[in-house]
Amino acid sequence: MRREFHVRFCEGPRVQFPRATRLIVGFQHREDAERFQSELRDRFATFGLELHPDKTRIVPFGPRVWTEWRVGRGQKPGTFDFLGFTHFSGQTRRGAYALQRKTIRKRWQAKLREVKAELRLRMHDPVPAQGAYLRSVVDGHFRYYAVPGNGPRISAFRTGVTRLWWSSLRRRSQRHRITWERVHRYIERWIPGVRIYHPWPSTRFDVTTRGKSRMR
Repeated sequence: MRREFHVRFCEGPRVQFPRATRLIVGFQHREDAERFQSELRDRFATFGLELHPDKTRIVPFGPRVWTEWRVGRGQKPGTFDFLGFTHFSGQTRRGAYALQRKTIRKRWQAKLREVKAELRLRMHDPVPAQGAYLRSVVDGHFRYYAVPGNGPRISAFRTGVTRLWWSSLRRRSQRHRITWERVHRYIERWIPGVRIYHPWPSTRFDVTTRGKSRMR
């Protein structure tokens, strides 16, 4: 089991907390998750805090839930959003369980709208200046979201950026329409190609600990 909590800080008589905290806690049994929820709610109440009623939930998740669902003896695994990713249960090419992550759809769509608005302001800037801006945007997006299994989403983001750039370049002049061949050369020069920057969590953990305990 995995559990997502959205903690909302309430206004107090002397101090106001402007930000919220999110955390995920994993349990093997649902009864433990429900007991933890009750005790955590009571504990927070002593400090004038509360759990967000709409964003606190128990999500069936993990290898056991996925396996039982695959054989028709359990409910379908749930999904949850955390740190910009939608987490869901999947499988490797060999059919084994694997945690899958993909960019939250609203996140990359909102970023594309932001890029579209910025390109309008930069419409008549030199092409190298526009290219440098878009390269920083795409590279920054990849540096965070380019995790294993998220290739389709980051590819869709890159495609969206290139289409917005082409549309912006075509509007620079009413008498001359820039061809796709020319835009393609710009893309090849300025827009980074799709690549996965981060390893699987298990691989990163092994590199960090070198097969030893983290406490050593």
